[in-house]
Amino acid sequence: MRSDTDTRGAWVVLGGIHLLNGISPRRADEPILLVQVAPQEVCLPSTTVVIKWDTLGACQVSALTADASPLRTNRIEGGSLFPDAIAGHALRELAGDDAPAGLVPLCYLSEHPGGGYHVYAQIHFYAEDACFVRTTHTPVGEGPVEALRWLNPALDAHAESALRLNNHLRYFRTHFAGTELEYKYNLEAADIWEASLELLKALRRGELVDCRPEYRNELQTYYTENHLYDVTGPPADLGYASFIPTVDGGHVLKRKWFAEDSFARREQLYTDLKVSPDGFEDYLCSQLGLEVRAMPPFRRVRYDVQCESMRTGHVYGIFFDHCSLLAAPEVVLSQCEMEYRRSRSLLDHRQSEVLREMERIDRWLLGYLAERGWAKSRTFYSKRSFLRDAIAARPELIPNH
Repeated sequence: MRSDTDTRGAWVVLGGIHLLNGISPRRADEPILLVQVAPQEVCLPSTTVVIKWDTLGACQVSALTADASPLRTNRIEGGSLFPDAIAGHALRELAGDDAPAGLVPLCYLSEHPGGGYHVYAQIHFYAEDACFVRTTHTPVGEGPVEALRWLNPALDAHAESALRLNNHLRYFRTHFAGTELEYKYNLEAADIWEASLELLKALRRGELVDCRPEYRNELQTYYTENHLYDVTGPPADLGYASFIPTVDGGHVLKRKWFAEDSFARREQLYTDLKVSPDGFEDYLCSQLGLEVRAMPPFRRVRYDVQCESMRTGHVYGIFFDHCSLLAAPEVVLSQCEMEYRRSRSLLDHRQSEVLREMERIDRWLLGYLAERGWAKSRTFYSKRSFLRDAIAARPELIPNH
């Protein structure tokens, strides 16, 4: 929520869920409710808006019919709007007997200073909060908010993207498909669990401008073994191939193509491989036609903090990583990695915007890490380079040496 002296109007619009999924027609006399709130965007312009009901305070709520005839008004505490994600008693009473059973947030409405309203469709709705994503390129429906001139454009925009908006997580898109974009920072004396939680706290406080932890997907933990092979040929396939065990006894194969450590690398995952460790090298050579050399297997512990730009909808992973060789646990690579993951957006964005935003986050993150003595510089130092350096220093670590 913006904390400045913003005087723009903002509303959460409530109505029957059938207005989103079309399972029954709209009636002229059915209620539309306008819950007036303080502007909730963390930045302007914004792609994503998250609203926590219990932070809204007392809200002026106006009930109108869908043809803009006024019904009733009342003040309702934000935390009482949707207990258990079901319209509360005061809201039900205000909506009246004609209110549908499925009374839900339809959209978030933000007044544009030059007139009209920006519309954000509801994509997640819970008892504690709701998430909205912008669906209109330009403001719609000039005039008083109670005139509902914005309602048809808002519902039309939702209908045009219904396959994406009305299906779980379908609103995500991915730029640079098949390519990993990543900055790295070698960590010095950092406890990666503590560092992850400290970074998460900083994002919650808004220390990285326009960004917050990804909505309901803030932190993940990983513990894997990796059996990595340095791909030395053919020339077009240089990089590495890494087998990662799955819990059902199979493996995932991660392939990365690069001649030198770099920011952008082609990447592909092959899932559900039924190949045993003693067959890894043969699989790579006979099935994929690669020339490889085995590297020391290692254990990877990783904590992933997901960072969402509320301005653009792009999501970036900031990972804290600890890799140690299985045969020599004292040989360790500890890194922080920042990479582009996905975009929570219906409106197209230029790929160049992702790159500019990554540069901005990189500058902030490097300063954040350096201030705490955790890292001094950015790098593109890869797991392949780490393992190459490890066996150069200690040849006895070469598998089957």
